[in-house]
Amino acid sequence: MLYRPLLWFVPVLALIGCTQFPDLDGTVRPEVKDTPYPELVPLEPILAAADTISIDPDQTEATLTRRLSGLRTRANAMRGAVISGPEKKRLEEGLSER
Repeated sequence: MLYRPLLWFVPVLALIGCTQFPDLDGTVRPEVKDTPYPELVPLEPILAAADTISIDPDQTEATLTRRLSGLRTRANAMRGAVISGPEKKRLEEGLSER
């Protein structure tokens, strides 16, 4: 009973092993092929710089509140009718004729 779930796994592994590996030769452009590897830099200065960044919660909240207000104003402006009364009447008449 313990090995029953593993029985389906063996054919899946066999199928995965039969897949064609993509041919990657010649896929690197010549101008990129001879470029040097990037220089490795120590991680400590980057982490120290990240620790010095401070976020002002009041300023962030004010910015988000202004943005939210603007988005709500835009959403309310879009809530109106999409088509005018005469256009709507014409569409309804066209549908009722069918």
